[in-house]
Amino acid sequence: MAALGGAEAEGVGASPAAPLLPAEPPAAPGLARGPHRGGMAAPPLSPTVSVVFPGAVSRESCCRFACELLKHVLYQRHQLPLPYEQLAYFCRRPSQVGDMIKKPPSVDLASKKCQQVLTDLEGMLQHLEVMFSLTLVPRVLILLGGSAVSPKELYELNLEAVCVGSTEESLKTTSCVRKLFHSLFIADVFSELKALPAMGTVVMLQGHRDCGVEWFRPKLNYKVPTRGRKLTVNLSCDGDISISASAPSSTTSAWEDYIWFQAPVTLKGFNE
Repeated sequence: MAALGGAEAEGVGASPAAPLLPAEPPAAPGLARGPHRGGMAAPPLSPTVSVVFPGAVSRESCCRFACELLKHVLYQRHQLPLPYEQLAYFCRRPSQVGDMIKKPPSVDLASKKCQQVLTDLEGMLQHLEVMFSLTLVPRVLILLGGSAVSPKELYELNLEAVCVGSTEESLKTTSCVRKLFHSLFIADVFSELKALPAMGTVVMLQGHRDCGVEWFRPKLNYKVPTRGRKLTVNLSCDGDISISASAPSSTTSAWEDYIWFQAPVTLKGFNE
């Protein structure tokens, strides 16, 4: 297993759960939601998106992949009315005299629900950072609706084939995130889906059984659901890999000491 890398300028070392609030609302290129044709049934598919990085990635980058995918899924599946950064900006930016920025009608600045959603999501992102700093995380599950054992939709981030290196010998986080979302955009996995009502989202992830995490709850007998719509995002590395980077393992025995952990908080959807 690779040792933890240092803080990366472009990684998650500055905590994705505490975005800066600029003077103008942050843009979210490539995050426009698809048409969501309401008259069509959701396609009964389990699509897979594969992304190959041309080098090793750091643990900080792996954490960023999970956090950004979580925020993306919540927005694309109508559990957030705006992309996370924009929602945080509009909900927490005080009104100003002569303000020329028109507030989206879907966002009520005084809404306790909006504030609670942001608080829960930011807490989740912070605890994901802690988890990734304590252990390698081979798989992450984002479960929408229903329960952890029977969700309506399941989104899996598979990191088993990723080569983890130190920050200095790894690819830049921003370029890797850009490649990930370019692949999701090309695959167009959200545009044909029916819009979902507000519902709960559960986050689960695998970690070493002795990693010492306190916030996430161990689920020793958890089995990944086989029903419901599923999207799998497989990440792997190729190209120039440093000898000191941890090589991915294709054997089941390499992960036998890794168990599922469940976040104790369910993220409640907010799409008013």
